[in-house]
Amino acid sequence: MKQSKQRTMEINEKTSMLLLAGPIFVELLLNILLNNVDTVMLSRYSENSVGAVGNANQMMFLFIIMFNVIASATGVVVAQYLGAKKTENMNQIYTLSVVFNLTLGVVLSTVVFLFRDTFLRILKVSPAQVEDAGIYMAIVGGFLFLQAGYNVMVQILRCHGYTRVGMFISLAVNLVNIVGNWLFLYGPLKYLNLGVAGVAISTVTARILALSVAMFIFFRYKIGKISLRTLNPFPKQILVKMLKIGVPSAGENLAYSMYQLVLLSFINPMGELSANAKVYSNTLMSFSVVFSNALAQATQIVTGHLVGAGREDAADKRVMKTLMTSLPVAIGIATLNFLLCPWTLKIFTPNTAVVPLVQKVLAVGIVLEIGRTTNLVVIGSMKAAGDVLFPVLMGLLCMWGCGVTVGYTFGVALSFGIGGVFMGTAADECIRGIIMLVRWRLGKWKGKAIVRRNA
Repeated sequence: MKQSKQRTMEINEKTSMLLLAGPIFVELLLNILLNNVDTVMLSRYSENSVGAVGNANQMMFLFIIMFNVIASATGVVVAQYLGAKKTENMNQIYTLSVVFNLTLGVVLSTVVFLFRDTFLRILKVSPAQVEDAGIYMAIVGGFLFLQAGYNVMVQILRCHGYTRVGMFISLAVNLVNIVGNWLFLYGPLKYLNLGVAGVAISTVTARILALSVAMFIFFRYKIGKISLRTLNPFPKQILVKMLKIGVPSAGENLAYSMYQLVLLSFINPMGELSANAKVYSNTLMSFSVVFSNALAQATQIVTGHLVGAGREDAADKRVMKTLMTSLPVAIGIATLNFLLCPWTLKIFTPNTAVVPLVQKVLAVGIVLEIGRTTNLVVIGSMKAAGDVLFPVLMGLLCMWGCGVTVGYTFGVALSFGIGGVFMGTAADECIRGIIMLVRWRLGKWKGKAIVRRNA
């Protein structure tokens, strides 16, 4: 099959992590700000709307994770093929990934739209928040396929070294979302009284922009082609490879999301104040992990290229260096979060009653970030190396065997409240982090690459 000339950058252990991780960091930060803007603007509009949207997003995140079955596999496969200098099948991979994810996205969007009330009952959402949560899920959930397409495209662009594209897209998305929220909540369109529906419309508009720009960059830089003709004959072997990577990889995230839903079902009966405290806590804690997450994603790209090139020792050194850099930063930010939360919470809500609850969560969050940062860096690189099944098995064991048990025991049975529930998450992340680090250092991930330069 004739392959179009691709524009990409050479990625190896000498590649500047600042070059790769810097734009990803800004992109992730902008994504956090996007979610925070919704929280801040809604909290000024209605306190109940914050909890409603938080519950809706928690459920929809479960479906977004399913999109990562192929999106995450695309990142691993593309990186390893580029590292091995085998580019003859790249257009098939691109087309297969986009078509598969968009089709899955349409199916899951329909499911969310039709069964949103059932999902909200499962979460035990407060009656005062059900209506707004249902409206948000109907609009945003009905267009989830946009996120499915974008997840694949941004993975392709990153593996080719275009990490800045995601950063600029996130900036544009933030601007569109802020303007849209303002128009519907406080601006010229506030007379429509759409409230949460207006925020949902802004979110969908922003996602349309994100997918459109990602597709434009893909074709503008001549990275490859997306054509249904490349799927004739259908590339079964490539799909099988991607599913072998993507299903276990996404399975770990899916298990984590379901686990979070169970914890949320512990918190919601504690009252609306606790439900809102969870949203604010997650918002503040997201800043603790953004630096580590950016380094982890950049390291995953480099690891994929190095493993594809057969340079596993270089990949090992890169991962350990990233871990030693990201851990102190994550712990430091988590500590500042705890100390400053009485003041930072004023940005989101004037309700001072929520402060003690959030403080308890953020105190636990300092310990939590040690395990979570380790998992982000090590598990991401294990996936890039082709070692995808073990993280899923350990994730299931630690989440459900430790996280749920500890969370229920301290949060519900011993009446520690929301802080006790988060103690379960901290125990899960730390125990799992130790297991993953030991496996990485023992080199159990070596020899699991799906393609090599000389293979």
